[in-house]
Amino acid sequence: MSTQPESGYDVRSEPGRDRSEPVTEAGPELGAVVGERRHLTDLAYRLLGSLAEAEDAVQETYIRWYAMSPREQAAIASPGAWLTTVAGRICLDVLGSARARRERYVGAWIPEPLPDRSEWAGAADPADRVTLDESVSMAFLIVLESMTPAERVAFVLHDVFRYPFAEIAEIVGRTPAACRQLATSARRRVRAAHAPTAPPAGQAGLVRNFKEAWEAKDIEALVGLLDPEAAMVADGGGLVGTVLHPVEGGEEIAAYLIHIADKVPGMRLLERSVNGRPGLVAQHAGVTVTVAAFDLAGDRVTRIWAVRNPEKLRAWTGTGPDGAILGSGSGGTIL
Repeated sequence: MSTQPESGYDVRSEPGRDRSEPVTEAGPELGAVVGERRHLTDLAYRLLGSLAEAEDAVQETYIRWYAMSPREQAAIASPGAWLTTVAGRICLDVLGSARARRERYVGAWIPEPLPDRSEWAGAADPADRVTLDESVSMAFLIVLESMTPAERVAFVLHDVFRYPFAEIAEIVGRTPAACRQLATSARRRVRAAHAPTAPPAGQAGLVRNFKEAWEAKDIEALVGLLDPEAAMVADGGGLVGTVLHPVEGGEEIAAYLIHIADKVPGMRLLERSVNGRPGLVAQHAGVTVTVAAFDLAGDRVTRIWAVRNPEKLRAWTGTGPDGAILGSGSGGTIL
């Protein structure tokens, strides 16, 4: 098994995982089994792009484990590997049905954004359940959405979590060689979509400048910060008002943002991490109404993903270091 993923998206500090737990005649130690929850949620979120669906998948995995007798559990040499295999298969099934659901989704579907637990006191702390790194950046998750379910499972398990293709084959139901081809195809999609990004410090500064220009309603400054071919996509899920189609072009996006600032007086913009990268949270009347993630190249904004669907903003509650109170609600038309 390779110790260095071919895609360049290695997020694990150690090659592979130790999935062996002590087993007794009464079954594996409870702590070892429960201790897999963080890993399973990490995996399921990357496969599904939804914290709610990931938690459901993990819950179903444990239901199947505890449905077995202690003797059946004791017969499993590696409970961690068993749990991962079951979770992977559940996610594969969910991905298949999700395609049909998302075809009926009102407007664009954007993965559920995750906050950084250090920025909100009393928040739901999804970061306690999902490791925030390059493989959960919004840009990366969007690329994963373009893959077939089998490609996504093979790629995430191999290139992100370093599972060998022999184990992946048991999950996907194909040969190791076929799984290798799936991962290769997925890797091509990642490379085609990947563009150089600004360094971390530059990202935060660029988002801050964008926020200040928006607050000042400085359309020229916004146009200067946006790539001429930039695009903005919003996800309201049919539950709140928002644009149903992408807004394309730097000038068009800047004009739209100024329109929103005029239409919603009192809107407050907060600098927050979104899936581990600098982003913005729009708050109105003390309620979180939009979470915006950015893709940046050089000194320009190339993509904006604005999540408005309140069902995807459950984690964005709590109190920030600046005293801002976050709650999720429908609100008016913002983004």
